Amino acid sequence: MMKRFAASLAVMSVIGAIVPAHADTYPAKPVTVIIPFAPGGGVDVLTRAIAAKLEANWRKPVIVQNKPGAGSLVGTAYVARAAPDGYTLLATVNQSMVGNRFLYKHLPYDPDKDFVPITMMVKAEQLIVANKNLPVKTLKDVVALARSKPGTLNYGSYGNGSQPHLLFSMINDREHIHLTHIPYNGITPNLLALAGGDVQLASGSAAVVLPLVQSGKIKPIAVAGSERVNQFPDVSTTTEQGFPYAQISIWYGMFAPAGTPAAVVSDIRKAVQAVLADPQFVKQQVSSKGLNVVAGDGKQLADTIHKETQSTGAMIKAAGVVAE
Repeated sequence: MMKRFAASLAVMSVIGAIVPAHADTYPAKPVTVIIPFAPGGGVDVLTRAIAAKLEANWRKPVIVQNKPGAGSLVGTAYVARAAPDGYTLLATVNQSMVGNRFLYKHLPYDPDKDFVPITMMVKAEQLIVANKNLPVKTLKDVVALARSKPGTLNYGSYGNGSQPHLLFSMINDREHIHLTHIPYNGITPNLLALAGGDVQLASGSAAVVLPLVQSGKIKPIAVAGSERVNQFPDVSTTTEQGFPYAQISIWYGMFAPAGTPAAVVSDIRKAVQAVLADPQFVKQQVSSKGLNVVAGDGKQLADTIHKETQSTGAMIKAAGVVAE
């Protein structure tokens, strides 16, 4: 009896030794994080900063690779097909998991089945901005001007189905006005067109629009979200101005291929959350860029995707966007 008890204790001690050792082995080799956009964008900059911290903490290389193309389809599909072992991850924005499902008839990945949500890293409210010469101070002024001069105002976006397109289309639909859509190939040419007067309205995050606002070429007229932003504390939200439906925001999330072990996903999440809990890192890499730390769990990110899918569907319908 005592021999069997001793043997059982020996087995349990071996198991107990194995489990922590297994957990401690991640990562045992370099980790690659795929960005499905060109270098230099917001999610690229933040992910590289987080990767540097992870590399120092894990003492293993964390490699960030850009795989842009086809509205983020190329890089996102690449991760969907990767081995589910925690060594190939995806850092992306709403578009990959929400917007693309409405813009393409045949996605090369399933946003709901091919990925495990790790964490929503940060979120940023978007601002509605106007050319400096447009005689408006608020979104109410825009609506009134559009009604008094039908068909004379236009707005820029960074493509059909992009957030600015959906936002202004919803405003058109709800306010029974006509703001003409002018799509551009990216946020930068869109805002440059706004600064030059080629379009009168646009939208973008605080960090993106700040330089042009400071130069006096454009002006913020509303925050298209539920909270004011630190960079523009005097700019009221669309909700405060009486347009609670006119809300868009961008978030940066991290994902793993479906089938990645739960323990590995948990390790990655905790590591990223630890970086985003560092006050100095947040000050330098997050708050200064108009971003807000979220660092939630996988369920929070999955729930957000589900809710945004429903609301985006309504906006797509209002915009009359047809899947390619």
